Amino acid sequence: MVDVKEATDIVLSNLFKPSVTRVDLNDAYGRILGEAIKADRDFPPFNRVAMDGIAIWYDEWKSGRREFYVEETQSAGQPQKSLRDVQNCMEVMTGAILPEGTDTVIRYEDISIQGNNATILIDKIEEGQHIHTQGQDAKRNDVLLTPGIILSPAEIALLASVGVSDVPVFAFPRAAIISSGDELVEITEIPESHQIRKSNTYAIDAAMKAIGWEGTEYHIYDQKDFVIESLKVIAENHDVLIVSGGVSKGKFDFIPEALESIQVKKLFHHVSQRPGKPFWFGVSKKGKVVFALPGNPVSTYMCFYRYVMPWVLKSLHVEYQQQHAILAKDFKFDPKLTYFLQVTVKNENGKLMAYPDAGGGSGDFANLKKVTGFLELSLDKNQFEAGEVYPYFPFRN
Repeated sequence: MVDVKEATDIVLSNLFKPSVTRVDLNDAYGRILGEAIKADRDFPPFNRVAMDGIAIWYDEWKSGRREFYVEETQSAGQPQKSLRDVQNCMEVMTGAILPEGTDTVIRYEDISIQGNNATILIDKIEEGQHIHTQGQDAKRNDVLLTPGIILSPAEIALLASVGVSDVPVFAFPRAAIISSGDELVEITEIPESHQIRKSNTYAIDAAMKAIGWEGTEYHIYDQKDFVIESLKVIAENHDVLIVSGGVSKGKFDFIPEALESIQVKKLFHHVSQRPGKPFWFGVSKKGKVVFALPGNPVSTYMCFYRYVMPWVLKSLHVEYQQQHAILAKDFKFDPKLTYFLQVTVKNENGKLMAYPDAGGGSGDFANLKKVTGFLELSLDKNQFEAGEVYPYFPFRN
């Protein structure tokens, strides 16, 4: 048995190596950028007017001039115009290129225009004010976006501005989501008294879709030969297998033995944690990664967010940011195990406060509807006091 840190280190030392694919810009939101994006020209590409008003030559103001004849107007989208006489000015609109022969903009609020004459009403201006200078934000060939960024509307706008219509993104690993157990029936069926409907695969599938990842669902019955053959075929066609159930010490828990029989090397089995102690993890000679999670719903759910989610994000070069929250109430847990406490986290004056709601154990997945995530309580103590800070693994936005 390994502890949580050892399990984490092993999992994150066996990452998937993603390929890069391309998607249309309209489909890129939420995807993970797979290549660096460079500026195709300066940002902004010209000296850009930042306020509606007039553009002047600053030295004329400095020499004492306060009235300027308005020669014409430079609007956004027009080619650059030139001021014919530095004693004059030109009306300019936000977003326009700064007219040649001008170097300072005074906004409409600070001037009075009568006919073709503009009078400056304020006593202080600065040379170059209200101008977004060429290359101020980025120079041509500067790296604007790096691989591993999750594309938000801000990055989508930036991609559009540099003309990237086919966006290079990392391809998620081909995933199989596998449930096991003779007691499980489809959700469309009415279960017998000894049966339950499948739920873990739907939970995992939904968690994956939240980051744009999709998987193919399978079910394996508790017959040893069938388990071995099914896992062999599934492993051939997927990069990662996420199995739920069949990994404990029961007479019909064939998953660990079956995985090793198809050349998936066990890297650990059992983690000193609750829930999720029977967690099994291994890698095949062909680089197939297997997360075999305990079948109790809370165990499956916790292990997915604690181990699988960080694994796939790090594989895709996403900088994983571990969240922390403050325990809001005292809590006691005696076994010498890392405990993943179900909590509801609330933002209180900028502090994430975690309120315990332990529920009825690893089979009580109905309790998950009341909480927002898991707080990781260390195994080196059994009394946890309000005000202490612990790692937090959310499953709600």
